[in-house]
This record gives sequence, structure tokens and C-alpha cells, in this order.
Amino acid sequence: MRTMSEGEVTKAIQVNMAQIEADVFQNQKRSNWLRLRTLVTLRWFAVAGQITAVLAGVYLYQLQLEVGLISLVIGMSVLVNVVSYFLYPENRRLTEGQADLLIGFDLLQLGALLYLTGGLHNPFAMLILAPVTVASTVLPLRSTLILGGIALILVTILAFDNFQILTGSGFPLILPDLFVFGFWLALVIGVIFIGLYARQVTLETVSMGEALAATQMALAREQKLTDLGGVVAAAAHELGTPLATIKLVSSELIEELTDEDLREDATLIRDQADRCRDILRSMGRAGKEDHLLRQAPVETVIQEASEPHLDRGKTVTLETLPPDSGGERQPDIFRRPEIIHGIRNLIQNAVDFATTSVLVEISWSEDIISVRISDDGPGYPQSVLGRIGDPFVRSRRPDVPASSRPGYEGMGLGLFIAKTLLERSGASLTFSNGGARALSGLRGGAIVSVEWPRDVVEADTETARGALGQNTPIT
Repeated sequence: MRTMSEGEVTKAIQVNMAQIEADVFQNQKRSNWLRLRTLVTLRWFAVAGQITAVLAGVYLYQLQLEVGLISLVIGMSVLVNVVSYFLYPENRRLTEGQADLLIGFDLLQLGALLYLTGGLHNPFAMLILAPVTVASTVLPLRSTLILGGIALILVTILAFDNFQILTGSGFPLILPDLFVFGFWLALVIGVIFIGLYARQVTLETVSMGEALAATQMALAREQKLTDLGGVVAAAAHELGTPLATIKLVSSELIEELTDEDLREDATLIRDQADRCRDILRSMGRAGKEDHLLRQAPVETVIQEASEPHLDRGKTVTLETLPPDSGGERQPDIFRRPEIIHGIRNLIQNAVDFATTSVLVEISWSEDIISVRISDDGPGYPQSVLGRIGDPFVRSRRPDVPASSRPGYEGMGLGLFIAKTLLERSGASLTFSNGGARALSGLRGGAIVSVEWPRDVVEADTETARGALGQNTPIT
């Protein structure tokens, strides 16, 4: 059986993070797909509204309209819907190009209908904002800009050229030029503002949802590794006594047997028992969590979180500060996957950006357990310092080459995942600069402070270091 070295564990963690980011990016691409049935349904509502408005204008208000041309324009929407219904399944999802064409068709159809019914003198001209809003929420930026530009061109054309609406007596229904200009300006501002507003809100909502999904994926993978480590630890614990008995008996047989062949067999049994012991011991070290110890001293938990990054070419120093009126005895905390994975991500980020050194300081008081991670790297730029922890903040410094950040070629979810998981465990995080580069005699550096209330993460002092009892199955 082959066991994983610490370097391989580190590489596996980075591969897992890259896979998480790739999965989220794929989900993000799929989230921009629009169902054909959605556009078809909206178009049926639009057709019904257009027909109702034309009939009301002709028969209720006795307006003189170009009914033939208007019927042709509305019929084009009906034809597109019918063709879409018979040629494509209802659950078909549109690609970017297909969505561009269909939303662009709706925009041009509405523009043509407004052109035949008074242009900007028609109060229904405000409906031209609808296709732009839909485009800004479901299409990429390039497509949104193209459709927005088409909408602005249509609005401008409708302001200067259109078929006038005439009353039954032939009197044209037109607005004063000042009102037309104001309506045109309002539509231009509406197209730009509503498009940007809807797009920004949608992007933030989608980004946060996908980042939270990535956090759940990371936590689920960490939990699986934790369970695997627990199985290994339990196996090592349970098999330790039988293997020791086999070794003892085989050693006695070696001394008592006179037949050379039997002695060789007994020696082989002893050697294989030693080999099984070594394999279980190495697997236990590679495991993420000893299931038999659900809690451990805080220094042990932080050491476990930082272990995959201790041999990456940077000096990672762990220091336990003198207790601040919190008692001499180091507190025991629960070895929760959220804590281990969150601290590991913060240490990975510090190692990636550090020049030579990373310092992890552990301290506690009567009410607080604190972990402070600092490095001697460039620190956080002031422009993003207030947004650290938001999803998809890619890097600390724009001038830091990507080659200096192994494993961070994706969307930069590491800090968001770490912050979310640690806050889920009851911690509060603070990001700052300064002082950390004293490790290398320099100034600056990034600092992350993590603080938990003791009553949230501390294990019961009466049972934290007591008897382990029988092993329990992992479900």
C-alpha cells in the first residue's frame, strides 16, 4: 500500500481547490443560459398585450392606425413562437448567440411596432426597456452592450421619424417637442441605468450564490477527508493490539524453534506485522482528523491545519503566546472541518504571498481564543482591503505575477471560503496590513486575525482529555 507524502497532500488540496473553482465556473456559464420556453411565454404575453392595445385604439378610441402593417409586425412574433414551439423542445436552453438573436428580434419588433404607432409620442415606448433589462440579467457584457446600443439607436430614430397616430377626425396626436425630448432623454437614461443596475444586482447575486455553493463543496470534501482520516485512525488504534500480540508471539517462536524453515516463517510473520504497523502509522499521519479525538489543544488543531504547507519553500513558524489571564492550561477545541479547512486556506494564502516567512500566533484569554496569521509579503492593497472576503477578489496586488501564487490560477475563492467557514464556526475575522514583515526585518505584510468566543469552540474540560471509550462507527 502506497501512502501520500505531505507534498502530495498539499498538491491534492490545491487540485481540489482548482476543481471546485472549475465546477463553479462551469455553473456560472450555465447560469447565463436562458430557456427557450421562458422567452416564448414572455412573447405570448407581449403579443396579447399588443393586440389588445391595437384593438382598443381602433374600436374604443377610434384612432386611425396602419392596421395592416401592424398586423404584419405582430404576426412575425406569432410566427417565431409557433416555429420555436414545433422545432425545439420546451426545455431547450439557449446559447449566447441564440439568446442574442431572439432578444434582438423582440427589440426590433417592438421598435417597428412603435414606429407604426407614433414613436415616442406613444406612451407604450417605455416598454423598450423590457428587452434591455432581460438582456442585462441573462447575457454576457458584450451582448448586453450590443443590445443596449440597438435600443438607444431605436429610441433616437423613434424620436425623429414615425407614423403619426390620427384621431377619427384626422387630428394628429403629437406631443410638444420639449416633451418628446424629455421622453427621449428619460428613455436613454433608463436604458443605461436600468441595464447597469439590473446587471450589477444579478452578477452579485449569482456570484454570491456560486461562491456559497463552492464553500459547501469545499466543506463536503473536507468532511470526506476527515471521515477517511477517522477510519484510518480507528483502524490503527484497533489493529495496534493484535499486531503487537502477533509480533510478540512470533518473536518467541523465533527463539524457540529449531527448524530453520519454521524460523524463517516466524521471522517473516514478525516482519510483516512491523510493516503493517508502519503502514497504519503513516496513514494516520496523512489523515485529516483522528476520529477518536474529537477535540484537541488549539495548538494541535492549528498545527494540523498548517501541516500541508510546511514544506513549500517558506518558513512557517507557530508560536503559542503566554496566556492573557485565561489560565495556564491550553484550551481544547473541537476539531471541526470548518476550522481546519478555513485556517488551512488562510495559511495557504499567506504562504503563496510571503517572501520568506509566515508567522502563526496562538493566544487565549478568559473569553477569546485567537489565531493571528501574518506574512512578510507585499500586503493587501488599500483599494481591496475593505472587500477582502468577498467572492472573486482575485489577487492582493496587481503587480504580483501569477507564477508566484501556485494553485491560484482560478477565481480566487480561497479567502471567501475560509472566511465563510470560519464565520460558520463562530469566528470573527479581521484583515489588515503592517508589522508582519518584521519577520524578515522589513515593514508591511498582511495580517489575518481570527477570534472565537471560548464558549463556542472550547470542548468540555472534564472530557477533553479523558478516556476515549469504544470506537464508534462513522456514518
